[in-house]
Amino acid sequence: MNRRALLGAAAAATPAALATPALAQSNPEVRWRISSAFPRNLDVLFGTGENIAKRVAALTDNRFQIRFFPAGEIVPGFQVLDAVQGGTLEGGHTPVYYYTGKDPSFAFFTAMPFGLNARQNLAWMQYGGGNELAAELFRDYNIVGFPAGDTGAQMGGWFRNEIKSLDDLKGLKFRIAGLAGEVFQRLGAVPTQIAAADIYPSLERGTLDAVEFVGPHDDEKLGFVRVARNYYAPGFWEAGAHLHLILGQRAFEALPAAYKAALEVACGEANSDMLARYDHLNPQALRRLVAAGAQLRFWPRDIMQAAWREAHGLYDEMSSRNERFKKIWTAYRAYRDEEYQWFRVAESSFDNFAFPAAAQAR
Repeated sequence: MNRRALLGAAAAATPAALATPALAQSNPEVRWRISSAFPRNLDVLFGTGENIAKRVAALTDNRFQIRFFPAGEIVPGFQVLDAVQGGTLEGGHTPVYYYTGKDPSFAFFTAMPFGLNARQNLAWMQYGGGNELAAELFRDYNIVGFPAGDTGAQMGGWFRNEIKSLDDLKGLKFRIAGLAGEVFQRLGAVPTQIAAADIYPSLERGTLDAVEFVGPHDDEKLGFVRVARNYYAPGFWEAGAHLHLILGQRAFEALPAAYKAALEVACGEANSDMLARYDHLNPQALRRLVAAGAQLRFWPRDIMQAAWREAHGLYDEMSSRNERFKKIWTAYRAYRDEEYQWFRVAESSFDNFAFPAAAQAR
C-alpha cells in the first residue's frame, strides 16, 4: 500500500470537499461495524478502537461512520478474525497473535517471547519490512491490517504462590496468550488461553493457578490482586505487544482513497496514543496495587535463561515445519539482534544508571 498516495488523496479530498460541496457525492456515506477483542471496561484497549472510529469520522466530515462494539456483543473476543473473514463485520481491533492456531506466523505481528520492544516493533513494521510480511500473511485470510496500538512491555503475571525455581512451574495452570504458552508448556506448565472477561472467575475458582494479562492499569481493573498476590516482572514474552485494525479485504478495497487514508492516519495516531496512555497510567496503578497487597517480584535468572533456550528451540522447530514462519523468523531475528545491539549502546546504558540512581536519591 502506497502511504504517500493515500495521505495525498486525503489531503486533496478535504479542501476540495470544503470548497465544492457538490463533490461530496464522490465521498459516499459509509456505515461499518467493527468489534474489539476486549470488553468495554478495559478503557485503554477498548477505548483505542473507539478513538479510531471517532477520528475516521472527523477526517471524513462524518461521512464514514464506524460503530465500535465490545467483545461479546456481536462476536466473542477470540472470534474477531473469523467474523471479519466471513463478512459478519467489516473489521476488528485485536492482537493477531490470538490466531496462532491458524498460523504461528501471526505471533510476529503482536509479540514474540524475547522479541522486539514497542519502539523496535514500530521500526520493524514501518521501515524493516514487517508491514510487507504481515500483508502477505493477511492476504491469505482475505484481510488488510494496520498496526493500531502497542501496550509497551507487559508484566509477567499474577501467581498464587511464589515462583522460586523451574520446579515451581511444573503442572502450573497458567492463562497466557500467543506462543508464550508453548514456551511455558516446554517448561512444564499447563497453559491455556481464555478471554479477558473469563480470567478472574477462573482464577477465583482455582481453575487457574496464575494469569497474565497486560500490566498494572488493566490488571487492577480486573481485580487479580484480590486472589493472587505475587506479581511478576517482566513479561519477557511481550516486550511490546502490538494490536491491529484488521479489515475485510473486499470492504476495504471498496472505499474511496480518502477513506482508506483516514483509516491509516487514525491507526497511526492510535499507535502513539495507546503507548503514551499506558506509560502514564501504569505507574499510578502499580503503586495502588502494591498498597493493596501485591508482592512485586522478578523472574529468577535461571527461569529466564531456560525460557530463552526453549523459545529459540521452538522457533527452530516451527521453522522446520512452516516455510512462512521460517521466512519471517529469519528476517525478524536479524532485525531484532541489530536493534538489541543499538539499544545496549544508548538506551540500556542510560537506563541501567539513571533508574537506580533516581531510586537511591529518594
